[in-house]
Amino acid sequence: MNVNGWIQLAFFSIMLLALTKPMGLYLVQVLEVNGRTWLDPALKPVERLIYRFAGIDPAKEQDWKGYAVSVLIFSLVTLLLTYLIMRLQGVLPLNPQGLSGVPGDLSFNTAASFTTNTNWQNYGGESTMSYLSQMVGLAFHNFISSAAGIAIAAALVRGIARDKAATLGNFWTDLTRTCLYLLLPLCLVYSLFLVSQGMIQNFKPYQTVKVLDPYTTQVAKKDAGGQEIKDAKGNPVMEAVKVETQTIAQGPVASQVAIKMLGTNGGGFFNANASHPYENPTPLSNFIQILSIFLIPAGLTYYLGRMVGNQKHGWSVWSAMFLLFLVGVLVCWYAEAHGNPRLTALGIEQTSCNMEGKEVRFGIFNSSLFATVTTDASCGAVNSMHDSFTPLGGLVPLFNIQLGEVVFGGVGAGLFGMLVFVVLAIFLAGLMVGRTPEYLGKKIESFDIQVAALAILVPIVFLLGFTGLAAASQWGLKGLNNTGPHGFSEMLYAFTSCIGNNGSAFAGLSGNTPWYNLTLGLATLVGRFLLIVPVLALAGSLARKKTVPQSAGSFPVSGPIFTFLLIGTVVIVGALTFFPALSLGPIVEHFLMINSNKLF
Repeated sequence: MNVNGWIQLAFFSIMLLALTKPMGLYLVQVLEVNGRTWLDPALKPVERLIYRFAGIDPAKEQDWKGYAVSVLIFSLVTLLLTYLIMRLQGVLPLNPQGLSGVPGDLSFNTAASFTTNTNWQNYGGESTMSYLSQMVGLAFHNFISSAAGIAIAAALVRGIARDKAATLGNFWTDLTRTCLYLLLPLCLVYSLFLVSQGMIQNFKPYQTVKVLDPYTTQVAKKDAGGQEIKDAKGNPVMEAVKVETQTIAQGPVASQVAIKMLGTNGGGFFNANASHPYENPTPLSNFIQILSIFLIPAGLTYYLGRMVGNQKHGWSVWSAMFLLFLVGVLVCWYAEAHGNPRLTALGIEQTSCNMEGKEVRFGIFNSSLFATVTTDASCGAVNSMHDSFTPLGGLVPLFNIQLGEVVFGGVGAGLFGMLVFVVLAIFLAGLMVGRTPEYLGKKIESFDIQVAALAILVPIVFLLGFTGLAAASQWGLKGLNNTGPHGFSEMLYAFTSCIGNNGSAFAGLSGNTPWYNLTLGLATLVGRFLLIVPVLALAGSLARKKTVPQSAGSFPVSGPIFTFLLIGTVVIVGALTFFPALSLGPIVEHFLMINSNKLF
């Protein structure tokens, strides 16, 4: 933990704080029906044309049920569209490599993953997806799934802010305005910046070039049909192959990276994701990508304060998120900076850090910061392999997702997830002081607590249920590349990531099998839609309530006491729920690493 890292952490924090208010003010303009932005002269005619073409009346608002139905129908239709594009990519254009259609189980997994803003990838992008699939199927979802999350957060904030109202806004209007006025303009500028850093954006076929240092390697021998030849014992027959060329992948990378970061999607154009030099060319591109993950989620906290007429409340929510982020990055950085003491015991000289799985251009701190930020938010982009982190270093991203990814979180999803915890925290405070809980002048009643608890508990039940099913099944165990607690951590991380709509992975798990594709795909759908529906029900309930003027007896929702109450609620719910599972994985692995005489 050196001075350079501390300076970078301070600079990152200052930049995030400085950008929160401007982004929040712009979100107010975008998400209000009558809001005006400086882009109106150019984009207002386009917005009207979209409404006319789609038959949308932007002034006609929906109740929570209508809003939820619109979200579900839109998500289902776009999921099926993406599924068909991947299945048919072999006969569709923009496929210079002639890649065949994607298998059915992998197409389902990928379509469900990108529909839910998860972007879990059981494939290598450059070897599986055509340019058309990457742009029309996947990058398209990066925009609309992000916009849908922001729209739902706006609906919940309106439910809190409105007084005796029956409606929450119009989903189609929120979706259109978010894409048109927020995501598209930002991504256009962002893409140009990334290209200026050396990121590629083209439609060229892949290039084959000669390597500077040819080498010989052993590969499995195959028959004329492309199947591996096995010996009498069933082991692959190996043959020596001299490698003299390398294939350099090309493609429209910058446009996809911009939205994967801003929209907290995370799906990589290349299999190596943000550790690939074409996806992350320079230290400056690395820093801006990390910052852009938090940009919109941080701005939404300011949007919350402005809309409910209590800016201190918005800053208190921001503070709770930031403190949780800060603790996480310091723990992860400390663990990775101190490395593995087992190497010292073997007489191997260490540089006091764990560089395995790290991108050497960025080093320990930037790998730790990226891992923490991407799992605080539901992004999932990585510039290092979490599977290679130390046990405590790997615990941080895993626990971040298990908290509900409410530490700034995904665009929209982080805010409405945190507001569910706000309702729960106020309810618990009300129990402690013996009075009816109240949130910004609205009484929190039994229905509100029921849907809030449903939003928190249902994903937890499915996460632990799917993990238990995989751990008890042969198909689950066959996908592991490690045994013992680390193997369990790989499995737990996979289902945590998919339920949490994150998409990052402990890369040691081989997930591209029919059972994993099915269960992980279902996990992404559960984690998204079984949270959205209760959140919208909560929004509808709060909107109908009468706002009572706050008095001296009202529970304060700003200041240090509220901030630490909120942090405590988030951490305790996560800790009590997942501590047994974490004890079987990274925690026991840590104690084995520092105490056991056995080598793994």
